[in-house]
Amino acid sequence: MMTRAFVIGGGIAGPVSALALRRAGIDAVVFEARPAGSASGAWLTVAVNGLDALGALDDHAAEGPSVRERVVAAGFPSRVIELRSGTGKRLGTVPIGGELADGTTTVTLTRAALIAALHEAARLRGVRIEHGKRLVSVERAAGGGVTVRFDDGTTDTADLLIGADGVHSRVRALIDPGASAPRLRGLGNIAGYVEASAAMSALGEMPERSEDFAMLFGKRAFFGHVKAPDGAVWWFANPPAAREWTRDEIDAFGTTAGRERLARLFDDDRAPAAALIRATPRLVGASNTYDLPRVPCWSDGRMVLVGDAAHAVSPSSGQGASLAIEDAVELARCLRDLPSIERAFGVYEACRRPRVERVIRDAARTDSTKVPGTIGRAVRDLVLPLALRFMPDASARGWLFGHHIAWEQRALPDTPLTLVSP
Repeated sequence: MMTRAFVIGGGIAGPVSALALRRAGIDAVVFEARPAGSASGAWLTVAVNGLDALGALDDHAAEGPSVRERVVAAGFPSRVIELRSGTGKRLGTVPIGGELADGTTTVTLTRAALIAALHEAARLRGVRIEHGKRLVSVERAAGGGVTVRFDDGTTDTADLLIGADGVHSRVRALIDPGASAPRLRGLGNIAGYVEASAAMSALGEMPERSEDFAMLFGKRAFFGHVKAPDGAVWWFANPPAAREWTRDEIDAFGTTAGRERLARLFDDDRAPAAALIRATPRLVGASNTYDLPRVPCWSDGRMVLVGDAAHAVSPSSGQGASLAIEDAVELARCLRDLPSIERAFGVYEACRRPRVERVIRDAARTDSTKVPGTIGRAVRDLVLPLALRFMPDASARGWLFGHHIAWEQRALPDTPLTLVSP
């Protein structure tokens, strides 16, 4: 009988996996390589489909705020994206998922706040999270389990191992040493915050409402920003990146000269992007952008992947966190209901692979519109308003935002795996 699981990675997919497993009656321990309180990164959205999946983590007898309530309280609602060209032309608006039955919408929050909310929920529900534990190797244990070894020399054994350790996953390499490396998306990702007083000056007379994203198809780079309820502006930029940035190149964006180089990419655009970047006292994140269009092996024996370890998606999707949450919940449901770990892994993959690979393809198409060249820009700015005119509401993307995992229903043992071409 399965009683214990190890989860490698304490970011988003890791604690959600442990919470879902605990709801399914399986004890889980989370191991995270970084020290406690070291969560980094900028900000992100958890879409309504991810928030809907979080609803499976609490039973009605749980005391205190639910996991979903904690996450929603850590951010602010986001409803609409307004798209503009570098010439100032309004291209249209796109809803970010509509509302759940209780009125909950997509939320925007910092990555650190999301992880803190998930860790606190896990702690209150009895999940142990150990920091400073970097995985080195995994061996098959007597009796069919797995024995893990960490870089501090310690070992431990469980019935199964979940790799929730991100796009550069160690567990993925152990499952399949020949797995393809993450694919560069040709865009960097840089983010910052501007306090309310400076943001007001930078935005000028442009109308700005909290809950609305403004996104710019600039002449040389892509830019997005949103005004938080306190008046501060959160922004991100996607400059072209023909090759992988080095650590020194990433760090250089944090200097005054680096911010100025970034701002100059937007000087020719009729938008507040350049002014917001120059008003930013310091950046909060700069990174390369990757995806994983197809990972052939999601599991091997008693090891399985969730989140970015299995299917990293470009940030353009706005779905990275939400897909990871869905994975965790679906995997726990399969482990709860199916007769063997191996069969549970197979049904989990069958349920998840077609959906996540569709999201990856969709995001890759979005990436290609961000820096299309002169002719491509003209075509995009002509066609996009017409396309958006025939997308009346969030239901046009119901396949994405309307996804629901029926936790109370049993996972079916005969779910076929539908292969999706990369």
